[in-house]
Amino acid sequence: MKAALQREYGGPEVLRVEDVPDPEARPGWTTVRLRAAALNWHDVLVRRGQYSSPLPHVPGADGAGIDESTGEEVVVLPSLWWGSDESAPATGWEILGDHRFGTYAERVAVPVECVRPKPAGLSWAQAAALPLVGVTAYRALFSRAGLRQGESLLVLGAGGGVATMAVSLAAAVGATVFVTSSSVDKIDAARDLGAAGGVLYTDDGWPEAAREANQGRGFDVVLDSVGTWAQSLRALRPGGRLVVLGASRSEHEELAVRPYYFAQHTLLGTTMGSPADFAGLLDLLAAYAVPPPVIDSTHPLDDVVEAHRRLEAGAAFGKIILETS
Repeated sequence: MKAALQREYGGPEVLRVEDVPDPEARPGWTTVRLRAAALNWHDVLVRRGQYSSPLPHVPGADGAGIDESTGEEVVVLPSLWWGSDESAPATGWEILGDHRFGTYAERVAVPVECVRPKPAGLSWAQAAALPLVGVTAYRALFSRAGLRQGESLLVLGAGGGVATMAVSLAAAVGATVFVTSSSVDKIDAARDLGAAGGVLYTDDGWPEAAREANQGRGFDVVLDSVGTWAQSLRALRPGGRLVVLGASRSEHEELAVRPYYFAQHTLLGTTMGSPADFAGLLDLLAAYAVPPPVIDSTHPLDDVVEAHRRLEAGAAFGKIILETS
């Protein structure tokens, strides 16, 4: 089969489409003949070697295609071996495409529990874009933060896949959503997904500007995928919840302890999600009018290098897709 293989760590140019062996059959697993795969920032970190993926390696966490054992149209949940404890993943948990071949290929092998029927009405590109960002946003907003109808949410970074999905899910259930971005165009695009507005994070006073946009009130929930905790806390109301799921801008943060506990804030860490979270996401999609995942662009598998360059440039709004067959 064809796959985007990397034999070393580095920039986008280390990805080369080559012939690799088909996945081997094994008990408890199935093979999905992929129609599309979606790029995630996580894939960039894999490519650079941050997760010490064994080489040669095929990256990719997200995908949709045909389950070859049943003939069903399916989406792939990239959260492997979460375990029975819903509060946190088990010791053996891993993300598809970290330590075993991922979805930048014509076929991928996954545990049977990690395939679910493709939601009706989604194209192959939209279906491939759903699993990682969908389950991550669902777990962050609902399993962890307990977001409810009528509450307010601030999503940092309007253009990313998790951010666009979070806006869509939260607005669908009746939350008031604002975003931050470096681009007015991306804020306008977030409005099309249900956001009430947004502010530019290029202004040092963006937390206060966000509060002012929200009728002068702090937010019930802030979703932070960039690692700017101290600023995010400034945007929260007393008793609000800060949900952290990334560190794209900062790996370390210093917090003033006394204001934190006097404000009764809650700091919640989260990542990916369990099969139960994925089931909850699919139920939510069936019950509410949620827009499909936003697709920025589609590329043939042979153009994987250009797709990664677009992802790293930060110009995309929504998901970048590889057409694998």
